[in-house]
Amino acid sequence: MEITAEKNYSYNYSWMGRPIIQYPEDIMALQEIIWEVKPDLIIETGIAHGGSIIFSASMLELLGGEGEVIGLDIDIRAHNRKEIESHPMFKRITMFEGDSTSSAIAEKVYSIAKKHKNILVCLDSNHTHEHVLKELTLYAPLVSVGSYCVVFDTIIEDLPDTMFTNRPWGKGNNPKTAVWEYLKSHNEFVINKEIENKLLITVAPDGYLKRII
Repeated sequence: MEITAEKNYSYNYSWMGRPIIQYPEDIMALQEIIWEVKPDLIIETGIAHGGSIIFSASMLELLGGEGEVIGLDIDIRAHNRKEIESHPMFKRITMFEGDSTSSAIAEKVYSIAKKHKNILVCLDSNHTHEHVLKELTLYAPLVSVGSYCVVFDTIIEDLPDTMFTNRPWGKGNNPKTAVWEYLKSHNEFVINKEIENKLLITVAPDGYLKRII
């Protein structure tokens, strides 16, 4: 894991023409989850080049029905927006630019979410403890029973701090510590260890959170 992370291994992959910046194992896990859960709404924080929201939209396309994807990002760059909006899967995608933890963005998400019954959430934006904990507090409650809140890049806690010298996150301050903190007071979620044990290599250890109540 250390070797591949150091070499930016996740940047080798794309989905339907757009960089997805995920490990193949986690992409496969999400495919299995989406097919199992059959969500009619997928909410994602962090858009980057758009590969992940296009992946989610394509999975909903295979499921059929009217499922849609909401993508949130504090900065949707013009060239990425152009490529996403011209993609065949954009018909299922709504993007909002702004801080995912702001009340203005959350209100927009909730206004759409109330029209849906089966919701999956993926968190993959700013990786600091504070930010991820705020995202969990805002968006995890929208997750349907039996569905998931997937928190990416929890692996930061397990990697050498020297890998993040130019980032505001690191050991003790990352998505995994936010997950641990959130779960202390939210027993409606459990960590599905079966997923990460099967994957062997994942950027989301302790990050596959299944809602059970």
